[in-house]
Amino acid sequence: MNRRPTLLAAIALTAAAALSLSACGGDDSSKDKGKDNDKIAGADTGAEKSATPSASAEAAAGRPKIELPADLHYSFEWKRTGDADRKAVLSDGERFIKATDQAIANQDALDPAYRFYSEGELAASTEKYVQRFVDHGARTTGTYRFYNESVTVRGDGSATLTYCEDQGKAYNKYVKTGKVDKTPVTKKSYVFYNTVLKKNGAGVWVTQDMLSERASSKCQP
Repeated sequence: MNRRPTLLAAIALTAAAALSLSACGGDDSSKDKGKDNDKIAGADTGAEKSATPSASAEAAAGRPKIELPADLHYSFEWKRTGDADRKAVLSDGERFIKATDQAIANQDALDPAYRFYSEGELAASTEKYVQRFVDHGARTTGTYRFYNESVTVRGDGSATLTYCEDQGKAYNKYVKTGKVDKTPVTKKSYVFYNTVLKKNGAGVWVTQDMLSERASSKCQP
């Protein structure tokens, strides 16, 4: 599964069925081997933005364009680094996060962007994860905050990226009705992630594996 493995935990499929955002429930840990008429736009927020190449640079590198709904925001509180490899790992890790949300917003489980930034079992389980949103006619909205990152780059072209995610201000939104399921903030709103990336032949740091721990003590405010 992808970075929010319990984001869409369907409760009961009744006339009043609800979707449970991972911020308010779900398993404490998991191993991942893995539109309406909103205006579409890139939507980073926060005092410190990750250094992401311009759209022209992205196109020149053959990277897919990522466009997100205007009501979906990110705050990447990742420290800047002068190390080129660490910077690239952070940037491509960020792109995988956004690309997955783009697939959800587009209601397209085969959206090419997340498949560009993932591979293997993780890509396959991400497809299933996105499909659950499609099946329920829902997408994500609100703000996700990322912090407490750590990057280790190895000489074999692999890297680990760990970070925390605050889902307290992020929710599920039904595409047809526009209804937003606002949920309370709990300890489970904070998730710790441990990801493994590999640099491919095109120079892209592709996410291959992911571990998550909900309500982790590493991420509590």
